[in-house]
Amino acid sequence: MPASSRIVSASVVLAQTNIDTDQIIPARFLSTTERQGLGRHAFNDWRWREDGTPNPDFAFNQQHYAGREILLAGRNFGCGSSREHAPWALRDLGLRVVVSSEIADIFRNNALKNGLLAVVLPEAVVQDLMSRPDDVLTVDIEACELRTPDGAVHRFPLDAFARTCLLEGVDEMGYLLARSAEIRSYEERHHAR
Repeated sequence: MPASSRIVSASVVLAQTNIDTDQIIPARFLSTTERQGLGRHAFNDWRWREDGTPNPDFAFNQQHYAGREILLAGRNFGCGSSREHAPWALRDLGLRVVVSSEIADIFRNNALKNGLLAVVLPEAVVQDLMSRPDDVLTVDIEACELRTPDGAVHRFPLDAFARTCLLEGVDEMGYLLARSAEIRSYEERHHAR
């Protein structure tokens, strides 16, 4: 995943509340451990009709929203099971940030471990952002801020380790592997103890 301290994008809105992980990626698509290709099945039952054709009413099927990297979601996003496939599918769909007034803890942790920034802001702020999805937002990971074109700045909490991994573009294993020389040096110095 590419490292970047800022995501600049307009947003896609899914205002429904209680979007669970089975709606994000239905269980029938969990038989793989490959991350690539899961984006096609993100929100599968909303995006595709029974005959396999795109549902033109669903935001992710509308050309106007193509390439947007920020999802504005209703309250209690990512509830349900702890499937790691959900953030994988959203990342493969092209999303880099999910913003909601409430994000399920397990989903949020899985998202952060997989390079998907999960931002929690007050409900009034999220509703205001949803009313203006074409505004180009700036999400600054280093500063832990979401900025709007009118100059509003909304700070959000972000665990220091998750922030470091997002800024470096690595997951937990990538973080450790990048420091393998330091780890080896430490082990050599302390082996005698």
